[in-house]
Amino acid sequence: MTKSTLTKTLFKIVSLLLVVASCIENPKPVLNLATANTIEIDGDDSKDSVILKAAHVIPSKNQLNALKDEFIAFVHFGPNTFTKLEWGNGMENPSVFNLENLDTDQWCSAMKDAGMKKVIITAKHHDGFVLWQSRYTEHGVMSSPFKEGKGDVLKELSVSCKKYGIKLGVYLSPADLYQIEHKDGLYGNLSEYTTRTIPRPVQGRPFENKTTFEFEVDDYNEYFLNQLFELLTEYGPIDEVWFDGAHPKRKGGQQYKYRDWKKLITALAPNAVVFGKEGTRWCGNEAGATRDTEWNVIPYTEDPRTMNLFADITGEDVAGVDKLMEGKYLHYQPAETNTSIREGWFYRNDDEQKVRNTDDVFDIYERSVGGNSIFLLNIPPNREGRFSDEDVNVLKETGIRIKETYGIDLLENADGPVELLDEDEDTFLALDNDKLMLEFTLPKGVKINRFAIQEDIKRHGERVSYHALDAWVDGMWKELVVSTNIGYKRILRFPEVTTNKLRLRILDFRAIPVLQKVTAHYYKSRPPILDMHRSELGMVDIAPKMSDFKWKPHGENASGNLTKGMKIVYTTNGEAPNESSTVFSKPFAFANGTVKAAAIMNGELGSVTELSFGMLKDNWKVLNTGSSKNDHNAEKLFDEDIETYWQSNESGVNNHFVALDLGEETEITAFKYTPPTTISTGMIEKGIMYISKDGIKWQEKETFEFGNLINDPTPRFFEFKNSYSTRYVKFKVVEIAGSNSSAAIAELDFYK
Repeated sequence: MTKSTLTKTLFKIVSLLLVVASCIENPKPVLNLATANTIEIDGDDSKDSVILKAAHVIPSKNQLNALKDEFIAFVHFGPNTFTKLEWGNGMENPSVFNLENLDTDQWCSAMKDAGMKKVIITAKHHDGFVLWQSRYTEHGVMSSPFKEGKGDVLKELSVSCKKYGIKLGVYLSPADLYQIEHKDGLYGNLSEYTTRTIPRPVQGRPFENKTTFEFEVDDYNEYFLNQLFELLTEYGPIDEVWFDGAHPKRKGGQQYKYRDWKKLITALAPNAVVFGKEGTRWCGNEAGATRDTEWNVIPYTEDPRTMNLFADITGEDVAGVDKLMEGKYLHYQPAETNTSIREGWFYRNDDEQKVRNTDDVFDIYERSVGGNSIFLLNIPPNREGRFSDEDVNVLKETGIRIKETYGIDLLENADGPVELLDEDEDTFLALDNDKLMLEFTLPKGVKINRFAIQEDIKRHGERVSYHALDAWVDGMWKELVVSTNIGYKRILRFPEVTTNKLRLRILDFRAIPVLQKVTAHYYKSRPPILDMHRSELGMVDIAPKMSDFKWKPHGENASGNLTKGMKIVYTTNGEAPNESSTVFSKPFAFANGTVKAAAIMNGELGSVTELSFGMLKDNWKVLNTGSSKNDHNAEKLFDEDIETYWQSNESGVNNHFVALDLGEETEITAFKYTPPTTISTGMIEKGIMYISKDGIKWQEKETFEFGNLINDPTPRFFEFKNSYSTRYVKFKVVEIAGSNSSAAIAELDFYK
């Protein structure tokens, strides 16, 4: 064994002994190992020593400030706003950016109302179009009609940010399709790497900041550094630089000199955290989905302090113990949970582009900020240079909920560890290994359904891996919720309880837990709107209605998450439900009738949801059909799923019919037509219904007509003049809304 190896081994042994000793001796909050933003794993480190090292990795000042920002804004704005595309191609004429008005004050006011602390704008997206008056390109606002080429979106936003107390960040895309596609473009032009001065002087456009840098770079890296210099010196202070890892196209083996970019950022924007590199990381999706356990101590096989390329970190487990053992370095790197308030990153329209509701945004806020990450929400301005009214209303309502819930700490007058109840960020509490339960006693009972915990990550890193919260109810402790890690912040959500005592139990940890703050809160839950669905086997399920926001679904039921402890009641006899009605606990069998349901939350009865169900369809079959388009076969019209649909081909007048075998002869008195919800065409305005005893000879029985389907594509109920006993039914389409040439049915129901 070499002297160096012996020293390392002794160091580890002593460190572990110190941990054991600290557990026994009721320690003061002192560190057992030196903390650092990055800690190297030695080849002979045991699992225990790796875990111990992970517990001593702490955020940098900029990373900690980024976590404290909690809820921040993204603004995607540019030519795509006007072309209605998500990604441009770089060859757009700058004249498409035909902006007549710009109201960045309105942007910042809406962000302030939401409780956001920072905004990041796409100063240059993948198309290469720049939103500021750059010296180094003509592909931007300087060549657009906006203020006759004199406009500067970034400058106006910078002024508004200062006015409203919002931090400013810039998104500068490394990918640049204009520089790729343009004949004189610099991206991948195979230029030599030579020593170049940044910024490159431009006649008539001197910089007030006289700092210069020397870098060995090619043409595109020089171009990128020059523009980065402009952003950091003329629009700041800049608190975040956002580097997107997406690349629509590459050329010429172009490489990025990120370490040089970083030197520039460190010198000119010392408070800026860098996204997409070692500063902060992508959460792994664009849907607003969050991990149940989000550790920010990330294993790397290379030293992140010297790395040039950073791959996206995805998957459910990115920093568990097994993952840590695969690394050679442990590095602190918070996640940004990024998604858009609209269906898409750029604004398209107010008619078809859906907007997340307040429940969804508030739920993502609690899951992300309360799950040890940063919530980055995109709000794309419209073609009038403003946030649309619906977006603004959602932001305002979200801000009200955040303030009403988290602006009041119900532990303000509680008895408990003073270090955790004060407002001093420099106080903390190190727990004893044999005393891992903390009690908080209030002067009187209070209603509570939220509890927030913060570790002292600034000095001691992330340590707690499993914990639980109890409440004193009816003379005994009742477990409210269990959860995993804590980190910067963990928000625990649970059904409402009234109590005057709470108990936090630390159940597992990587090193002696050191907590910084705990708070208790009450979220005033609203009874959710309900949704009902019947399976093909006739089982009716009732649940809080999912948002109809379909872009990149995160799989969460926001209304359900926000209404833990609610009760659903229902009736099947036509009467309105009340507190005495049947309580829904599991799906139930039901056919041919109406179910009415409502949620009860904290004694408040919500609005009634009513849905009529026809006869069961489990024995239905398609007898024949005029045509079926692609995968939209006729079986889709009786699969009890309104997301699927039957659709006929466009050509041929006899193509638009469908004949069904109901399985047995039955009495029918009415039918319900549900138009498709996933397409806006094919809605049936007029048609004829036939019946048959044998499926061969048909009798015309009813003609039907539905109006205003395009503006109101909701289910339509048609009651027959007489009841009919039949096994076979045929629908023939006579007229399709909007003069379309293809008919569609999402669901067809018959009633006895």
